[in-house]
Amino acid sequence: MTNDSTACRNVLVLVAAQAVLGAQLPMIFTIAGLAGSSLAPNACWATLPITMMVIGSMLTATPLSMLMQRFGRRAGFFFGAAGGAVGAAIGAWGLSSGSFLIFCIGALLSGIYMSANGFYRFAAVDTASEAFRPKAISWVMAGGLLSAVFGPQLVKITADEMAVPFLGSYLTVIGLNLVGSLLFLALNIPKPKAPAAGSPAGRSRAELLRNPTILVAMICATVSYALMNLVMTSSPLAVVGCGFDKGNAADVVTAHVLAMYAPSFFTGHLIARFGTERIIALGLTILAAAGAVAMAGVQLENFFIALILLGLGWNFGFIGATTMLTSAQRPEERGRLQGLNDLVVFGGVTLASFSSGGLMNCSGGTVQAGWQMVNLAMLPFLVLAGGALIWLWLRPQETRA
Repeated sequence: MTNDSTACRNVLVLVAAQAVLGAQLPMIFTIAGLAGSSLAPNACWATLPITMMVIGSMLTATPLSMLMQRFGRRAGFFFGAAGGAVGAAIGAWGLSSGSFLIFCIGALLSGIYMSANGFYRFAAVDTASEAFRPKAISWVMAGGLLSAVFGPQLVKITADEMAVPFLGSYLTVIGLNLVGSLLFLALNIPKPKAPAAGSPAGRSRAELLRNPTILVAMICATVSYALMNLVMTSSPLAVVGCGFDKGNAADVVTAHVLAMYAPSFFTGHLIARFGTERIIALGLTILAAAGAVAMAGVQLENFFIALILLGLGWNFGFIGATTMLTSAQRPEERGRLQGLNDLVVFGGVTLASFSSGGLMNCSGGTVQAGWQMVNLAMLPFLVLAGGALIWLWLRPQETRA
C-alpha cells in the first residue's frame, strides 16, 4: 500500500523546490524579451531567447524522462538545476559581451531546468495513493505561488544593480540553482526497478497516442500551456511599449504567475468533485476571457486583468490535463508517456513562443496592433482543444481506455 506520509514529505520538498528554483522562470520570462530587444539585430527576434529556452526544454524532455526512469527523480532534478546554472552563466556572458548569439545559447541551456521543473508535478504522484494524486499535483503547482512573488521582486532588485542591465538578475539565477538543488537531498522517491525478464513493456508511443483519454489530455495540456506562453511572452514588451515602465511589467508578470499557482490550493479538490473534463473546460473558457479582455484595451488594468485570467485558465486547463494523463498511464509506461507528453507540450509552447515576437513586433504598425494579433491568435487553438474535449465527453466510458 502506498504510504501517503512519504508522499506528503516529497510534496513538501517539491513545493520548496518550486518556490526557490522555480523563481528563475518568472525572472527569465520577465527580462529575457526586454534584454533580447536590446541585443537583437531585428525587433522581430526580441523574444527568440524565450523561444530558445522552450526549445531546450522540448529537446530535453524525453532524455530527461528516461534518465529519471533509470536513475531516479533526484538525479534528473540535480541535472536540471545544473543546466539552469550553466545556462544563466552563459546568458550573463552574452549580456556582458553584447552578443545576442551567446545570450540565446544560454537561454537554450536554461531550458534544461525548465524541462526538469515540469517533472515536479509527475514526481508528486510517484509515492501517492490514487486518491491523493490530484491534491499532490495541485499542491506542488501551488509552490509556484511563492516563486511568483519571489522571482519578479528579485528582478526589481537586481535588474539595474550592475552597469549592464539585467546582468545582476542572471547572476542571481545562478545562485538560485546552486542553493536550491540542495533541497533534492531530502527527496525520498525510490528509483524505478529494472524490468524483469518477461515483464510487461507497456504500450508503444503510437499505441499511447491512440488512447482517446491520453490524446485529449495532451491536446488540452499543449493548448493551455502554449496559449499562456504566447500571451505572457509578449506582455512585458506590450506593457513597456504602451508607455508603462519595467516595474509595471514586473508587477503584471507577478499578478499573472500568482494567478497561475494560487488556485492550486483547491484545484485538486475541484477535480475530485467535478471531474477532470469539467475543470479543463472551465480553464479553456477562462483563457478565452483573457483574450477578450486584452483585446478590449491597453490600459494598465486591462493588462492586469487579462494576465490574471490567463494564469487562472492555465491552472485549470493544465492541472486538469495532467491529472487526466496520469490516470491513463501504467507504471511501466511512466517514463515513456511523460517524456512524450512534455515533448508534445513544449513543442507547442516552442511554436507559440517563436510566434509571439513576430506577432507582437511585426504584424502591425503599432504595439497595440501587435498585441491585438497575439490575443486573436488564441481563438483557433481554443476551438481545437474545446472540440477535442467535447469529442471525449461524448464517447462511451468503456471506449476511452
